[in-house]
Amino acid sequence: MRIAVAGLGYWGPNLARNFSSIEGCELAWICDADPQALERAGGRFPGARLTDDLQEVLDDPVLDAVVLATPVATHAQLAVRALEAGKHCFVEKPLAQSVLDAERAVAAADSSGRVLMVGHLLEYHPGVHKLKELTDSGELGDEIYYIYGNRLNLGKVRADENALWSLGAHDVSVVLRLAGEEPVEVVAHGEAYLREGVQDVVFCFLRFPSGLCAHLHLSWLDPHKERRFTVVGSRRMATFDDMALEGKLTVYDKGLDEDARGYGEYITRSGDIFCPQIPNIEPLRVECEHFVECIRSGHSPRSDGHSGVRVVRVLEALQRSLDAKLSRSAGAV
Repeated sequence: MRIAVAGLGYWGPNLARNFSSIEGCELAWICDADPQALERAGGRFPGARLTDDLQEVLDDPVLDAVVLATPVATHAQLAVRALEAGKHCFVEKPLAQSVLDAERAVAAADSSGRVLMVGHLLEYHPGVHKLKELTDSGELGDEIYYIYGNRLNLGKVRADENALWSLGAHDVSVVLRLAGEEPVEVVAHGEAYLREGVQDVVFCFLRFPSGLCAHLHLSWLDPHKERRFTVVGSRRMATFDDMALEGKLTVYDKGLDEDARGYGEYITRSGDIFCPQIPNIEPLRVECEHFVECIRSGHSPRSDGHSGVRVVRVLEALQRSLDAKLSRSAGAV
C-alpha cells in the first residue's frame, strides 16, 4: 500500500514514521511547502519522493492514500481534493472548521467510495478504549452521571485558533465516544488574555438526552500540564490520566449507597482502588494501523467522516456560545 504524508509541522513527521514502518506499506511521497522541512524528512525517509506540490502527489496513479497533517483551515478542502482524486484519506483533527465543510468531505468520500478517517487520536488510546468498556459494561454502575476533562498546559499559544479548536477536538471526541450520543445543550465561557479575540482558556458544558453532563476545561495558560478525564457512575468512578507514567486508568470503588435503615438517607462507600491492565502500545501506531486495515477490509473507521462531523458540530456550537457572550459583552460596553 503506497501512502503519502502531506504536512511536516509538529505532527506530520510522527505520522510518516508510523506509516513507513507498517508491514506492507510504503511511504511513497512526502509533501510540504517548506524546503527545509522537506530536506529534513528526506534524510529520515530516503525512499520517499519529495514535493511541495500536492497535485503532483494526487496525480500518481498508483498511490493509494493521502495523510493530511496540514493547517486546520486546509483540512476539508484538501480532503475533498484527495478523495475526488480517488485516494483514501486520513486527515488530522478536526475534520473542518465548519459543519458545512465537514459534510462536503463526507460527501466526497461517499461518492468516491474511498475511506475517510479523522485523526481523533484518543479514541485509539488503549486507556480510553478500556474506559469505554467499563462504561458500557455497567462496571461503573447502571447510569453514568457526569464526565469532566482537563486539557491544560503552559503554551503553545496560537494566533490562528483558540483553545477550544486547538485543544477541544481531542476531548469532545472522547466525550462523544463515551456518551454514545450527541448533546442537546452546549454552553461555553472563555477569556482572551494574551491575544485579543483568541481565547486562551475555555470552559465547556454539555448536556445529553440521557441526562449525562460533561464539563471540559481547556487552556494553554495554566501552571499544570494535565490530560485527564474522570467518569462518575452510579456505582463506581474512574479516571484516565494520559500524563501518568503508570496506572493511566484508575477505578475507584467509591459512591453513595442508600441506607436501608433510613428513608432517603445515603452513606458513603469507599472500597478498593485498582488499575486495570492497559497494553503499552503507542496510540498513534494503533490509529495508523486501523486506517490501513480499513482500506484493506473496506470497513468503516472508528473515527470515520461522520464521527468527524459530529465533533465539528459540537465545536461549532460551542464557538457560537463563545461568540454570543462576546457580543453581549461588547453591547454592554
